[in-house]
Amino acid sequence: MSIDVVPVPSQDTARPGPLGLTPPGSWQDPDSHYLTALTSPWYAALLGLQSTLTAATVSFWTARGLRFGHLPVTTGSVSSPMGLGSDSLPVQVDLFGAPTYLADSMQFGLEFLCRLNPEGAYYLMPSFRGEAPDATHLCQFFHSEAEIPGTLDDVIEVTEAYLRHVVAELVAGHAETIREAAGGLDHVEALLADPAPFRRITFEEAVAELGDDPAYVSTADGWRTLTRAGERELMRRLGEFVWVTHWDQLAVPFYQRRDEHGRAFNGDLLFGPGEVVGAGERHIDGPEVLAALRTHEVDPAEYAWYVDMKSRIPLLTSGFGLGVERFFMWLLRQSDIRDFALLPRVNGRTVLP
Repeated sequence: MSIDVVPVPSQDTARPGPLGLTPPGSWQDPDSHYLTALTSPWYAALLGLQSTLTAATVSFWTARGLRFGHLPVTTGSVSSPMGLGSDSLPVQVDLFGAPTYLADSMQFGLEFLCRLNPEGAYYLMPSFRGEAPDATHLCQFFHSEAEIPGTLDDVIEVTEAYLRHVVAELVAGHAETIREAAGGLDHVEALLADPAPFRRITFEEAVAELGDDPAYVSTADGWRTLTRAGERELMRRLGEFVWVTHWDQLAVPFYQRRDEHGRAFNGDLLFGPGEVVGAGERHIDGPEVLAALRTHEVDPAEYAWYVDMKSRIPLLTSGFGLGVERFFMWLLRQSDIRDFALLPRVNGRTVLP
């Protein structure tokens, strides 16, 4: 796939010191962080990167006919509910007496929008998670998500094209920022110079590659997943940008379709800190969803609307979500995701502004 890069004037605002552009680590004191960030070259540069990524996202999907949906940040149907296959804690709030959730993802909303626009839908919006933050997790982060009609193979192909487009635009506008923070441009130049599809392996192949080592493969009751160490070991052995597909059915949320062998039609793209993109093929109709809810031991009551929608308008769609801050970790070769929030948020604590 060829990448056309339109030269634009540099938007870099960073003024690196002798050691290059480095984050100040001010998130460690959330109450005074904003004072440091106000005069920090790191955060001025981060704002420029965020702006360009947003513009590149809009241009990419607009050219393909997808439409941006203005979706709410509250929902009654979280896409990572408590239950088998859940990898996060939902954030429940009281909204004037009505129990609701802050969205962990509005993938269900994108599936709804796919039925309004045949080419699909996308958005960039915040996601909320109940876990404590650490070096690769934020309590509030940004998701770049899209849903298209088609299969897992279709969405993997378009995800790779999207990544190359965004990286090309970021290099065009922010080469100095990337060079100063990452120590060079080799990683982005290598991605843009190689149009070949990223390597794919199945989850079973990943387990075999890792020798089923418990440090790399975590086993629960009837399903397995990769640890963060396992993700990094796969990248060390196989190189960055590797898809791990067809996971155990119970290792992924209920909305992922499964094949005749009970494996999910899903894929995680590993690069940078580990999993940065999650993708999957969705159930076509209501009965498929109900069967999956039963298998995952999830109460179907909150998903009655979802079952009804798919029963009334069956449609095969697939989608992906990219964690923007994890993507920036790869772009700038940084090791702590907490350096990528302009205004950090911590669950259980009021942080101003």
